[in-house]
Amino acid sequence: MKNTRFLLCALTLGILLVSCENLLDVDVPVSQTPSSLVFESTETADAALSHLYTEMQAYSLLNGGQGGAGALLGSYTDDLISYDNYSQNGDMDIYENVQGASNISIKSFWTQAYSEIYTANAIITGIEKSAGINERDRRRIKGEALFVRTLIYYYLNQLFGDIPYTVTTDYTFNQSVKKTSSAEVQEKIQEDLYMAVALLNDEYRNPERIYPNRKTAELLLATVLMTRHQYGAAEALLRGVIDSPLYQWQPDVRETFKNTGSHILWQLKPLYASAATNEAMLYYFESSVPTLYSLSGDLISSFSAGDLRKQWWTTGITVEQTTYYRPGKYTRLFDNTDEYSIVFRLEEAYLLLAEALAQQGKLSEAMPYLNAVKEKAGVSPAAPTLTKEQLLDEILAENRKEFFTERGIRFTTLKRLGRLTDLVMHKPQWKPHHELWPLPFSELSLNPNLNPQNNGY
Repeated sequence: MKNTRFLLCALTLGILLVSCENLLDVDVPVSQTPSSLVFESTETADAALSHLYTEMQAYSLLNGGQGGAGALLGSYTDDLISYDNYSQNGDMDIYENVQGASNISIKSFWTQAYSEIYTANAIITGIEKSAGINERDRRRIKGEALFVRTLIYYYLNQLFGDIPYTVTTDYTFNQSVKKTSSAEVQEKIQEDLYMAVALLNDEYRNPERIYPNRKTAELLLATVLMTRHQYGAAEALLRGVIDSPLYQWQPDVRETFKNTGSHILWQLKPLYASAATNEAMLYYFESSVPTLYSLSGDLISSFSAGDLRKQWWTTGITVEQTTYYRPGKYTRLFDNTDEYSIVFRLEEAYLLLAEALAQQGKLSEAMPYLNAVKEKAGVSPAAPTLTKEQLLDEILAENRKEFFTERGIRFTTLKRLGRLTDLVMHKPQWKPHHELWPLPFSELSLNPNLNPQNNGY
C-alpha cells in the first residue's frame, strides 16, 4: 500500500501542471501534498476529481477492460471462459479458481484500488481544508469523492472480507494500518454513503451523466443495505430512484448501451475522442479462436428461445465447426460517438427492488419489476403463483442474463443471496472459501498487520 509518490504525482499532474517525471524520484508522503495550492479554486479541485475519474476509466475495477471486475469476476463465476495463457499466475488462475496469494491480477486489483482510495482521501481532506471554494461546490466535490471511495471499498470488502479501511493520506499510518472487520467495513461504507447522498444533488453536472449524482449514490447505498439484509430501507431508496423524473425505462434492448439513454444513472466516457469502450476492445474476436474471453456455454444456454438479449447482446463465431460467443453489448470499434461504459442503469434498480420486495414477502409487488425486465427481453412473464424461493430464483436468473460482463454483478448477487455454492455445478474447482480472494502476499510482507491471511490460502 505504498502508493504515495504516485498519488502526489497524479494530483499534481492534473492540477498544478508540473512534470510528473521530476516527481518520481522524490518519495514524498501524501500528507505533505500542497493541498492549499491544489484546492485553491473550484477549477483545481475539479481537476483533481477529473483525474480520479480518469484513473477509474483507465485502470480501476470499473475500467471494463482486462483488469476490471466485469472480466475477472465474470470468469471467476460462470459467465466467461478465459483463454489468457499469456499472463502467468494471473487471469487464468482466477478463471480456474486456483488463485493464490501471489496472483498478479489480484495484486494489481488491490494496489490500484488503494491507489484510488488514497486519491479520494486526498481530495476529501483537501476540500475540507480549503477556504477558496464556495459551499455548493465543496459539498459536490466531497460527495463525489466520497461516493467513489465507497464504491471501491464495497468491492474490496466483497472480494477480500476484512480489509484496511483508511480515510487518511498519512504515510506512516497507512504503512502499518490493520484490517477492519468485514461487518465494520460495511457499516462504515453505509455511513459514508448516507453522507454522500446528503452532499450530492439529483441534478447532473454534465448532461452526458459522466459524473455520479445523488440517485447514483442512493442506488449503491441500496445495494449495501441489501447486503446487510436491511430490505425495507433499500426498498424506499430504490423506489425513489425508479420514480425519479430523471429516468425513463428503455424498452428497446438494442438501445440499452447507447450513451444518450435516460435509463442511465452513471457512465464513464472513453478517454480519447471517438475511441471504443474498453469492453468493446476486450471482448472482440472474429473468424478465429478467442485469445482472451468468450461467453460460457452455460450462460448462452440459459437464454430462452426468442430472448432478445441473446439476439442482440451475443454474437456467435464459428471456427472449425466450433461456435464461440462474444459479448455484443458494445459494438463500436471505430468512430465511436454513441457508446460509453455504463456503470449503473435503471434495470439494476428494477431487479434490486424486485429482490428487496421478495425478501420481505411482498411477492405480488415484486412481480411488475421483474416482468418489466422480462418484457423488454421479449420473454414470457413470471408466473404469479411463484413462491418466495422460486421468485428469487427467477430474479437471479434475469440478473445474470441482463448484466453479464457488467461490473461483476453476477458474483455480488450470488454472494448476497448466499448462492455462490451454485457455481460448483459448472466450476469443479470451486470451494466454499472462494467466496473471498487471498490478500496479496506482497502486501502481507510489507505490512504484517494485515495478517492473518484469508481462510484456505
